Amino acid sequence: MPTDPTDLRALLDGGQGRTILILGDLMLDHFVIGRVDRISPEAPVPVVQFDHESYRLGGAANVAHNVAALGARVEIAGLVGNDAEGARLVGELREAGIGTGAVLADSGRCTTRKLRVVTTRNQQVARIDYECDAAVQGAIEAELVKKIGESAAHADVIVISDYQKGAVTRATAQAAIAAAAERGIPSLVDPKVPHIDYYAGASLVTPNHHEAEAVTLMRIRTAEEARAAAQRFRARAQCGAVLVTRGEHGMWLLGPDGEHDLPAEAREVSDVTGAGDTVIAAIALALAGKGALKEAARLANRAAGLAVARFGPVAISYEELTAALG
Repeated sequence: MPTDPTDLRALLDGGQGRTILILGDLMLDHFVIGRVDRISPEAPVPVVQFDHESYRLGGAANVAHNVAALGARVEIAGLVGNDAEGARLVGELREAGIGTGAVLADSGRCTTRKLRVVTTRNQQVARIDYECDAAVQGAIEAELVKKIGESAAHADVIVISDYQKGAVTRATAQAAIAAAAERGIPSLVDPKVPHIDYYAGASLVTPNHHEAEAVTLMRIRTAEEARAAAQRFRARAQCGAVLVTRGEHGMWLLGPDGEHDLPAEAREVSDVTGAGDTVIAAIALALAGKGALKEAARLANRAAGLAVARFGPVAISYEELTAALG
């Protein structure tokens, strides 16, 4: 039975002004855009004639951007390099109204940046990744744990956005989950498979179907297979609930009030980049407003349908989502 859109609007409105803390891997998405009219005489590659470039917040920073655009207050904890890209990333976060008091500059690493060369028709020609994905440790890890504890004191929800670029370690993840438990608030995780043991005690983990397959060693092609994998994933991750995102097949939610198959909301798919960020951002907002997990997942499903219709990582705004709810 379809969800009443007025219920979803009330859920969206309930999260306005709530505070969400995000721990994760901050990235800068750098797009170099140009026209392709010929192949290089030097090698069988296209020649891209530069037109313009742009920067967007990526990774956990995209989650934060989505949460802020939906109307919540956001604090973010993570790492940047002591470099120009780090300064740009922090500046972009502040411009989006995101608190950066828990962002640490680590001179031992570069800021994670994904440079994509793209045509004016949104066709990707090449990608270059600048990153140091070694796990943070020592004094900087200890300082990050401290910042998480301080920032959690005012949070209504805590989100861990793990891209396996160094900020999410066993110590930082468990500090975030423990802080949430102590405050009696939800902790949400967008996971990476090698870190599955870090998330014990989380309220909700949101693997995509590839990650769920890797953790459970189960094939997921049908709703029944998603159901079985979600049950095994929850037992393996030792978390409270699991939301398996299945692309064009929608989502499968294993929650405290039962199991739910949520059909996909997308009418048109342009680019799935960052769709998972939009999903967890919308769920965080809804739960911060004391919404039920099932309805939060339905709201996130609608938001994801908007995100995949646009190119690159995008922040879906309160106004866009409200209009889409009808």
